[in-house]
Amino acid sequence: MRSDTQRNRRELIKAAGQLFASRRGPISMTDVAKHAEISTATAYRHFPSVEDILAEYRYGVGEKLRDFSLKQESSGLELLDAVSRKWVDLVTRHGGAMVHTRSGDGYLARLRTGAFYLTVQADALERPLRETCDELGLMPLGDEAMFLWNILFDPREILDLIQTVGLSKEQTTARLVSALTGAMTGWNADRSRSPES
Repeated sequence: MRSDTQRNRRELIKAAGQLFASRRGPISMTDVAKHAEISTATAYRHFPSVEDILAEYRYGVGEKLRDFSLKQESSGLELLDAVSRKWVDLVTRHGGAMVHTRSGDGYLARLRTGAFYLTVQADALERPLRETCDELGLMPLGDEAMFLWNILFDPREILDLIQTVGLSKEQTTARLVSALTGAMTGWNADRSRSPES
């Protein structure tokens, strides 16, 4: 890829992140292009929609989480806590840009069809969730553990706890990890009682 092409893509992703983090309401491709100081036509050559730019932005944040997770030497609950804490920090740093990726499909459907901005996040969470299941004496929950983590660690909900309830990032992480381990334990107990469909 040519250097000006790479620069334009980077600028569009950065501009979209800045715009969505700083304002509410609809943001168009023209808005993003103008903020990136690139023509709208050039913007459309790189991305078919603003949603595609935001998915790329979210992927970049997911890469930071994955890279952090892979470097950790801790394991089990300690690792899950560290990775979850990093996610809460990333969400608060990137703010509003993290809450605009929406789809009509559920989390697991998007994950299983390879939504690239979710698979990188799943790479970050696979070992912490698997090792936490082991440490808690649970059956492996696989994608279902990812599903539970995603429900609790949704960026919109993290920001709500911090901005509306007034919890600190540390309190938010601690309470969400506690809720997650409780949910995983309950999920496991129900799976143990009921035959798989």
